[in-house]
Amino acid sequence: MKIQINTKQSRKINGRYYPRVRTQQLSESNALTAIIEGVLEDVANRSLPISELQDNLTTAPQLRDAYKVLSSKDMSLIAEVKRSSPSKGDLANISDPISLAKSYEIGGADIVSVLTESRKFKGSITDLTSVRQSINLPVLRKDFIVTEYQIFESRLLGSDLLLLIVAGLNKKQLIDYHQLATELGMSVLIEVHTVAESEIALDIGAKIIGVNCRNLKTLEVDKNTFEQILPILPQSIVKVAESGISARSDVERVAQLGANAVLVGETLVKSSNPVHTIKDLLNQ
Repeated sequence: MKIQINTKQSRKINGRYYPRVRTQQLSESNALTAIIEGVLEDVANRSLPISELQDNLTTAPQLRDAYKVLSSKDMSLIAEVKRSSPSKGDLANISDPISLAKSYEIGGADIVSVLTESRKFKGSITDLTSVRQSINLPVLRKDFIVTEYQIFESRLLGSDLLLLIVAGLNKKQLIDYHQLATELGMSVLIEVHTVAESEIALDIGAKIIGVNCRNLKTLEVDKNTFEQILPILPQSIVKVAESGISARSDVERVAQLGANAVLVGETLVKSSNPVHTIKDLLNQ
């Protein structure tokens, strides 16, 4: 069943109106839309004036160059701190994200991704800040960035790498948010799920593109997505394969397709020895 969206419905955050949904027609089972709705509510509840965030930028942590890290090796690994997901439910009871992140660093991970979305992924901003203070690697803020506020917030939190999802934003938002994040010094990972989305990412000047083989609307995984998108991306782009990476053979497969990095979450948080698992994935 399709529902028609009332485009006048919106939520006001810092004097700007953000639509409750971002496309004109959505199925009622659209998981991405439900997540974004929750994110907008949470942002509205904690938001401060943008001017206040801007005033605090001088005290923001010095950033680590995530792009340089990802572009300096044939194959890099982004290891994720992830308690839960909408598709799998609870994955791991991570009571000590600092310890887990340190094990990722010891194992040879190049970047640590930290979920900060609380409703579906059970992450938190505290997870991000505590992990970043405890390791020397760049940190990716893994969240659904749908407001300007979150970009300034991410910079103040010390996010070295920021995620922007093409499926969750219109093109103007992508352009504006990508430019703002870049101006604030952060590297930006633009996530795509289709060939059409990858063309949009290239069009806005993305330097890092993540190809996610999980459809964020249905939550189904289709590894053929890697084959459809990775080979057509320019060699100059840092290409990250996301979702469905659980074994060395998966890493080898996406590497052959042109990937420069893999993002791994579930496999690592479920591992009894993440140090060994990372080394195995990277064949070290």
